[in-house]
Amino acid sequence: KWYYTIAYILIRSLVREALKIDGVRDKCVLVTGCDSGFGNHVARQLDRRGFQVIATCMTEKGCSDLEAAASPNLRTVLLNLTDGASLDRVVELVRSVTGARGLWGLVNNAGRSIPIGPTEWMQVEDFKKVLDVNLIGMIDITLRLLPLVKRARGRIVNVASVMGRVALTGGGYALSKWGVESFSDSLRRDMRAFGVKVSVIEPGFFKTAVTNVDLIEADLLRLWNRLPQDIKDSYGDKYLENLGSRILCSKDISKVTWCMEHALTSRYPRTRYGAGWDAKLVWLPLSYCPTFITDFVISTTAQEHMM
Repeated sequence: KWYYTIAYILIRSLVREALKIDGVRDKCVLVTGCDSGFGNHVARQLDRRGFQVIATCMTEKGCSDLEAAASPNLRTVLLNLTDGASLDRVVELVRSVTGARGLWGLVNNAGRSIPIGPTEWMQVEDFKKVLDVNLIGMIDITLRLLPLVKRARGRIVNVASVMGRVALTGGGYALSKWGVESFSDSLRRDMRAFGVKVSVIEPGFFKTAVTNVDLIEADLLRLWNRLPQDIKDSYGDKYLENLGSRILCSKDISKVTWCMEHALTSRYPRTRYGAGWDAKLVWLPLSYCPTFITDFVISTTAQEHMM
């Protein structure tokens, strides 16, 4: 009977999902972007779980605040993903900490969203500001640490976004997250023979620094103010007011960090994790719809959900 087959598949999937790795306390994980948000939360979560965590932050305050909230086993280090010397220092630290066992996990979480907004309002430098961190910086640190991850036959967890499937607005953010998806797919296939597993996290909209309304609205005003008058006239003042609509974001970022932890601790991690009800029920299903349906939904809801 067909329903026996479905039941078998579901039960087998649940059993596989529940199987965990051993020896967590001997495994080291590097998490980027730990000043706040997902990175800060998952660094503390993995620290409590028993992992040896190296957490990178952009600021000294981020480092000191995280150290105060975690166990003495957690290490923090400053990292600027666009600075080669900064990357060199972090890689050297990871080598010295992990030694012959290698790096079990790399969680590429660091990122930025602004400048974001209508494409015509952008300059090429605006795209570079985002792409250099979210995509090129992520690729750079991954390539530098890949030999250590291969040595451990470990895990790489890359944080993308629902905007890596559906571009809701212009700017470098959606471009970078589409790039994260593509890079992760090719890396996963390349690393399969070496026992390295690559997972992608696709969060919906959560309350973090990336979706900070005040920062986004201030940057939109900056973009607007530098536009030539003829372009401003073509949009009209009401257009800018509508772009400033409030964002509906979930405060429960543990929905995302649980996915990160599962990707690091499961014997059979998923290839992709949709995080958040809006991701599961709206944005990810919408990415499979015909274009005219996707465009219609986005055109009627973009103001309420713009990042």
